[in-house]
Amino acid sequence: MPDPSKLLITVAPTGAETSKADCPQLPTTLDELLETAQRCQASGAAMIHVHIRDDQHRPTLELSRLTETVEALHENTDLVVQLSTGGSVHDRLEDRLKVLDAGPDSCSLTMGTTNFGDDVFSNPWPFVTELYQLTQERAVVPEFELFDLGQVHALHRLLDKHGLPYGGRVHCDLVMGVPGGMPGTADALVAAVNAMPDAVTSWSATGIGRSTLPVALAALSKGGHLRVGMEDVLTLAKGVPVEHNSQLVDRVVALAAIGQRRPMTPDETRELLNTRR
Repeated sequence: MPDPSKLLITVAPTGAETSKADCPQLPTTLDELLETAQRCQASGAAMIHVHIRDDQHRPTLELSRLTETVEALHENTDLVVQLSTGGSVHDRLEDRLKVLDAGPDSCSLTMGTTNFGDDVFSNPWPFVTELYQLTQERAVVPEFELFDLGQVHALHRLLDKHGLPYGGRVHCDLVMGVPGGMPGTADALVAAVNAMPDAVTSWSATGIGRSTLPVALAALSKGGHLRVGMEDVLTLAKGVPVEHNSQLVDRVVALAAIGQRRPMTPDETRELLNTRR
């Protein structure tokens, strides 16, 4: 049984939507990502959710860059390394499957297609099942990303048909506040958590934009974990930009302390998720 006094903090420092030109402090080079990872680990993060960029700071799924990034993060931090298999909304499904070739500890696995602002984040059922079976074969722990209640229901379907993930633990992340997904409200969070399969062993929540703090407070109150980072929010308050991802980690560490919860270490996170050693 997970210790309810501990909090898994995942940092998502870059994402695929924000441009370097619009946000120069966004970590898009490998050196910037490593510096960010080290500072965020020191602040209390235990897992990093990784998107990478090319030499022009554009989103990419280039395998050699992904592999180099995973290796560098393992060499320079203790963080659990989770690669995004979502990439950007423009990436091909076959390229997204190849992300696992980079050897991450964990990967994101979105449980359905979502209207993503003006775009469509495509995750058809055959892709979801193929990616899931690949994670089982490659010993990669998936984090099931859930953008709405329909995707919570889809998780029941996936586990019933294909069994438990590698390691036997089921970890989810509620992505809330995306235009086209579920709202970033306490009511939506409670509904999603109550609808989760009994097999779920841990869950976190991510609030996009203005929903960041309401979602964080609701998740802490409900016993969940948190994902924060500049992938999800670029301001600390109205007109106050985030200058470094560690500020967002520091903020939820302070909120958690009020609720008498302390950040998990990377080793405790590996035990929680049962990642390969």
